[in-house]
Amino acid sequence: MSNSQPGEEMSVQNNSEGGDAAATVTPESGDVEPSPAPLPAEETDPGQLLVELELARVELAEHKEKILRAMAEVENVRRRAENDVSNARKFAVEGFAAEALSVRDSLELARATELSDEDTGIVEKMKEGLDLTLKQLDTVFDKFGIRTVEPGPGDKLDPEQHQAMTLQESDSIAPNHIITVIQKGYTIHGRLLRPAMVIVARSGTQPGAESGAENT
Repeated sequence: MSNSQPGEEMSVQNNSEGGDAAATVTPESGDVEPSPAPLPAEETDPGQLLVELELARVELAEHKEKILRAMAEVENVRRRAENDVSNARKFAVEGFAAEALSVRDSLELARATELSDEDTGIVEKMKEGLDLTLKQLDTVFDKFGIRTVEPGPGDKLDPEQHQAMTLQESDSIAPNHIITVIQKGYTIHGRLLRPAMVIVARSGTQPGAESGAENT
């Protein structure tokens, strides 16, 4: 038989029950702090987007224009280089051609020489040889783009291709028109190599000639 009193036993049981209760009690949902809700995404102004888009378009157009200009400049440089090379090839023989003209002039003078009838056979052979030489030289000139500038009497003076050596009065030729060709001119690939040397009718010699020159 225990010496403990009924009141003490009840107290111990209450304490043990209270301890177990304390160990197993969980907090109710109302006592837990709620987690913070996510903040709403920042709203973007449509007007600002349009401004930025327009700026991007302008910048793109500027870059495109710069690229096109650069491409055009490169193309211009390429074309200039091609032209320089082409001209260098065309006019590389310009010095040679200028010297060769005097050779042809001498041949033509020899071809025009008149000898006596006693030397007919020799003259004919010499002329045949000169003609052959002139043809060969003309073939060389043609190969290198050399063309003759040979105006005729009555042609209008062209300062771009003719050089007036002297002025002369004429009853049949209008003023500023060619009376006689002293020496042929030549071009190389369209560029003047040597002007034709000519005698030109004097201006104001004949009223009829003046009126004729005005009508040309």
